[in-house]
Amino acid sequence: MLTNPRAERVKAVRALGRRSSRERAGRFVAEGPQAVREVLAFRPETVADLYVDPQVSERRADILTLAEEHDVRVHECSPEVIAAMVDTGQPQGLVAVCRPVDVPLKDALGASPQLVVVLTNVRDPGNAGTVIRAADVAGADAVLVSDASVDVYNPKVVRSTVGSLWHLPIVRGVSVLELFDACRGSGLRLLAADGVGTQLLPDTDVRTPHAWVMGNEAWGLEPAVRDACDEVVRVPIYGHAESLNLAMAATLCLYTSAQVMRRDA
Repeated sequence: MLTNPRAERVKAVRALGRRSSRERAGRFVAEGPQAVREVLAFRPETVADLYVDPQVSERRADILTLAEEHDVRVHECSPEVIAAMVDTGQPQGLVAVCRPVDVPLKDALGASPQLVVVLTNVRDPGNAGTVIRAADVAGADAVLVSDASVDVYNPKVVRSTVGSLWHLPIVRGVSVLELFDACRGSGLRLLAADGVGTQLLPDTDVRTPHAWVMGNEAWGLEPAVRDACDEVVRVPIYGHAESLNLAMAATLCLYTSAQVMRRDA
């Protein structure tokens, strides 16, 4: 059992909270039962090591069974070691060190995609993770994350996806122009979601293949990016709220598309 919170192995896991360390090691951290269960169920080959508090493992036998089935290395750790590995205030006793799961752009868009979301300049980890989760709920074909957006392997992003990171293709580190060219090459219309849009979401044609383009939390889409899209769509607000946050707007747009496309299928 690992009991020393200052051990080099523990420090190496903790360092994966920093982007530079993740890129150097080619690893990232998934923490908590939901995230660990989903990566073991959907992408077990990407799990390099699993660290477990024995007190938690007694309650999460299903997770350990998955790890055993896929020959994942399991290390028992004291609660102090688990706490030293992660940046959460209340560690949940399970930490998986994982290999990246993002895919090349051509692979993500290679099978006639119908519904995609593009994050052009999203900086908040919670928003990025929630959009990935919403895309999963809506049955989207892929999430394309530009090089100007937050790293999808940021621990807060991973937690916010609640396991959806391993459910659908994720592209990262590509310029917005490249993403747009690839989307158009795959037959996708580009729908900019922005508060300045004159086209309302309920009036927008979402029956044909398209990509929702989402911008920054504070200033929305840059004018050049917005102008490069085929339509600029606004979610109507019927009450007194000034606006919706990014994740809420993306969820509404994606779910509207999913409902219409499945109804007309």
